[in-house]
Amino acid sequence: MPIDLSHTIEDGMVTYRGLPAPHICDFWKREDSAANYEDGSTFQIGRIDMVANTGTYLDTPFHRYAEREDLAGVGLERLAALEGLCVRAEGSEVGADLFEALDVAGKAVLVHTGWDRHWRTDAYLENHPFLAEAAARLLAERGAALVGIDSYNIDDTRTRRRPVHTILLGGGTLICEHMTNLSALPPSGFRFTAAPPKVAGMGTFPVRAFADIG
Repeated sequence: MPIDLSHTIEDGMVTYRGLPAPHICDFWKREDSAANYEDGSTFQIGRIDMVANTGTYLDTPFHRYAEREDLAGVGLERLAALEGLCVRAEGSEVGADLFEALDVAGKAVLVHTGWDRHWRTDAYLENHPFLAEAAARLLAERGAALVGIDSYNIDDTRTRRRPVHTILLGGGTLICEHMTNLSALPPSGFRFTAAPPKVAGMGTFPVRAFADIG
């Protein structure tokens, strides 16, 4: 049974403070297309103008490191049908102790903080949960394939440092931010997928993240 873990991308919504909201519109309207077909068929071709960090998105190593794998360079085996773990966390700083007893090698580790309840409110942007630097180091050193979080950022945005992105992406561990609905997942026993388009020269892009249970 698939469970959707992605926010809906809507015209005008703000994902990250300071970045522009997406503009979604028709490039080709249905009423204008009928004249092109003898049988009166109508089609819509949409257009979207947005930055890559919109909605629920995946960070690849290229996001942080210019010489590393971009969206096109990350193999599907690192994006699709990963064995998943869902870890429940409380408080602002998610420490390494929550992951000490877990076998994370090759797995997608999803951190459920419940912060998605604030999505599209001012509260979502402030004092959000984040991973501690020690937690990132443990996950990277033990070979986690991907780390996801249902929060504004996996790093503490109150500072001008981004150690969690640096450590995880430096170790080849992918990041999925702004997730939702992690409360629907069990601690284990599911497969996780977050595959973006195969775009060269970009390190981040929205995904339809989902888990398959059973």
